[in-house]
Amino acid sequence: MTELQRVAEDVWAWVRPGRGWGWSNAGVVGGRGQALLVDTLYDLRLTRQLLTAAVKVLDGRPITDAVNTHANGDHCFGNELLGADVRIHAARETVPGMHEAPPHYMAAILKADLGPVLTPYMQKAFGPFAFEEITLREPDSLFDGSHTLDIGGRTVHLHDLGPAHTEADTVVHVPDAGVLFTGDLLFVESTPIMWAGPSRTWIAACDRMIAMDPEVVVPGHGPVTGQDGILAMRGYLEHAFEHAKAAHARGESIEEAGLGFDTGPYAGWENPERIVITMHALYREIDPAQPVVDPVTIFQRMAEWDRRRNPVSAAGA
Repeated sequence: MTELQRVAEDVWAWVRPGRGWGWSNAGVVGGRGQALLVDTLYDLRLTRQLLTAAVKVLDGRPITDAVNTHANGDHCFGNELLGADVRIHAARETVPGMHEAPPHYMAAILKADLGPVLTPYMQKAFGPFAFEEITLREPDSLFDGSHTLDIGGRTVHLHDLGPAHTEADTVVHVPDAGVLFTGDLLFVESTPIMWAGPSRTWIAACDRMIAMDPEVVVPGHGPVTGQDGILAMRGYLEHAFEHAKAAHARGESIEEAGLGFDTGPYAGWENPERIVITMHALYREIDPAQPVVDPVTIFQRMAEWDRRRNPVSAAGA
């Protein structure tokens, strides 16, 4: 079982070794007599493991507050396991996104016959998680822009730097510890996903995170890093946008642009097929008249990308 790793004085990171979809990170920040939880996990089993680990390190201090960094289920589906008196904070635009792919939808997707390419892809990506027994609990303390918490005398800043990965993307900054929890504004050794965009906002978010001058950076996915991890993410986003702009100018379709993407220095990052999602967002950024494509179609195109560009991975599905 994953344990919390200490990354600074009274600050811990939950870093999942699992590769692929849904294996997200979380964190705990301790103060005098209380603590803050940064994100819950994708299902109840995983979140129980996280909360059990938190009890071990907090020495009797209760979790009084939590933050959902964004709307994706792997950062909020475990909310219901928090006590009713725990205040869950989130940027205001986080809440609508929580209902775009709620637990019952994910459970139904895993039971559906989506064809010979998409069905095994979805089973490999999301099959390890149990969605059926989850009741989605929304945050109850919403903010716009920025918000500051006092966690037992410890100042913790929340900043919504979205829209980027999603419509709202909150980072959690613990300045006295030099620690920054980024949510999914940062993936390390893993291909990012741009559900919302635009890329310029995400690139600006990278610049703002670097300006906070953190010593320790806990990403939404992947190992703990430093500012170099943020710079790598910034580079990927610029690389993807330049490819999309050139492909669009050549008259290529979104599918052609995705299949023709040169991963370049990011070739070792897991799940490269996620460029398909990002390419849809980038084409809308370049040409707002581009139609919005439904998620199942996007995942079908992504599974096809994986089959054609990454046949070893597809065979293992």
